[in-house]
Amino acid sequence: MSAVVADTHAVLWYLLSPDKLSPKAEAALDEAQNVNAPIYVATISLAEVVYLTEKGRLAEAAYQRLNLELSQPEGGFVVVPLDLPIVQTLRRIPRDVVPDMPDQIIAATALYLNLPLVTRDSDIRAANLTTIW
Repeated sequence: MSAVVADTHAVLWYLLSPDKLSPKAEAALDEAQNVNAPIYVATISLAEVVYLTEKGRLAEAAYQRLNLELSQPEGGFVVVPLDLPIVQTLRRIPRDVVPDMPDQIIAATALYLNLPLVTRDSDIRAANLTTIW
């Protein structure tokens, strides 16, 4: 394995609280970093972090750290924009299994890129895509 897509919580925990990750999740993210493969982050994850910071559910430091890591060209984290192919892939993520739109977008991003998604989310893990936790 090499490149992966990271769910919002997975990338935040990797950067700020790696002890919250499962051993498999941490190993997958570490491996991507160690072999210089990208850890992809969906644009909606950035929007979620802004939203949660504004609501006071995340510390401002979480947003700043994520923003810093994503701004470093050789940091290993790559933002995946929400574009037409990913929106079209949304139709392959069943709403009755993954009801939350941000989660659907993150899942569709991983599905479109044909990469495993590092996530603890049980709804996403029940969908028909490769996940790591």
